[in-house]
Amino acid sequence: MKQQQKFDLIVIGSGPAGQRAAIQAAKLGKRAVIIERNNVIGGVALHTGTIPSKTLREAILYLTGWGQRGFYGNDYRLKSEITVKDLRQRLDITIQHELETIRKQLARNSIEVIHGTASFVDPHTIKIDKEDGSSLSLSADYFLIATGTRPRRPDNIDFDDTSITDADGLLNATGLPESVTIIGAGVIGVEYATMLNALEIEVTLINESANILPFVDREILTEFLKHQKDHGMNFYSGIKIQSILKTNTGTVITTLENGEKYESEVLIFTAGRTGCTSSLKLENAGLNANKRHLIKVNENYQTDVPHIFAAGDVIGFPSLASTSMEQGRTVALNAFGYEKDCDMVNIPYGIFSVPEISMIGKTETELQKENISYVTGKARFQETARGQILGLQSGMLKILVSATDRQLLGVHIMGYNATELIHIGQSVIKLEGKLDYFLNNIFNYPTLAGAYKIAALDAWNYLQK
Repeated sequence: MKQQQKFDLIVIGSGPAGQRAAIQAAKLGKRAVIIERNNVIGGVALHTGTIPSKTLREAILYLTGWGQRGFYGNDYRLKSEITVKDLRQRLDITIQHELETIRKQLARNSIEVIHGTASFVDPHTIKIDKEDGSSLSLSADYFLIATGTRPRRPDNIDFDDTSITDADGLLNATGLPESVTIIGAGVIGVEYATMLNALEIEVTLINESANILPFVDREILTEFLKHQKDHGMNFYSGIKIQSILKTNTGTVITTLENGEKYESEVLIFTAGRTGCTSSLKLENAGLNANKRHLIKVNENYQTDVPHIFAAGDVIGFPSLASTSMEQGRTVALNAFGYEKDCDMVNIPYGIFSVPEISMIGKTETELQKENISYVTGKARFQETARGQILGLQSGMLKILVSATDRQLLGVHIMGYNATELIHIGQSVIKLEGKLDYFLNNIFNYPTLAGAYKIAALDAWNYLQK
């Protein structure tokens, strides 16, 4: 073991939270190092999660001609036969570009990256075991655990990464199947189900819980599920799975509790994720993880040991790349005496499904539970001029407005560019704006952003009653 080195901040994990923490620390004049167990930096967000799934989505929409079918019919295709090679080409280019960008950012800020598996020796020291068998010891005043999560793999499911896999394994597929069963209708399951459906693969989405995407506005969700069923997706919720068995021919049979059976070429399990903390030897630092291997933190992202922080997916909800980045920056600022409160109330949520769903603020369910009087305003994309120009056949923007002081309480969008459009609503909510902002301002025409004004006028009509 080499002589121990001392740092101001040691970051374990090179995903969004780890990168931003290290860079922020460096900009404060502190010496930071990132420990990454894999051979490449970037974490799940770059290699198996956020960037790959969103890149695949764009490739699928482009190659299938999905966005043009409103004009040219459902039989329209930009490319008649789409292969894994077609999809991988765009994916590899994007990942390589992002990887190079991250490397340059870290180099500009003089942040060292050490590849190896980190484990705590004591609360101020870690050991790093490298692939070549060597090891070294590092110490620091502060630590950030940002190791992320990995897909949950129940012991009773016979994963082979070919016919039975998870979202990570899907990215390594050598061919496109004709039929897929997806277990778990969380964000990841829904995103992949709609992408594969857009490829005209027969998709069956099964969710054992009756609550599908519980944080999504119920009216938006109803519209979304209707859209999926209209496009051929099979969807089942609130029913338990009895068994998952591989056949001699390589297919997979999923049997539900009610006796129904669904056979598909591939089964993708996307029900839950677990924290990557098992190799950290947290007990040596006076820490422990919960049954999902996640780490508990306070409002400043401190663990039970105050100089050890945790951020990103490894602390659980909301598990978004966007929030992980801000958590990482907040950790560095708080650790070195610069107070920073990360606004975890006005968070935009984005589901990059086909079509997209995005939201911010309160839902109707929440407002009803809190006995807040409100009105709704709605605009449908296909009824706007821009929606017609784009050939949109679905899409809705819905606002929730206080019936007493007209303050904007929530925005919920399903449809084209929902994850971009939501930021207009975010700004108004953050600045405690009211319905009048949309009523009294001029929007470019024709734009989908103009749907805010249409929805505002709709809400205004209810307020006049």
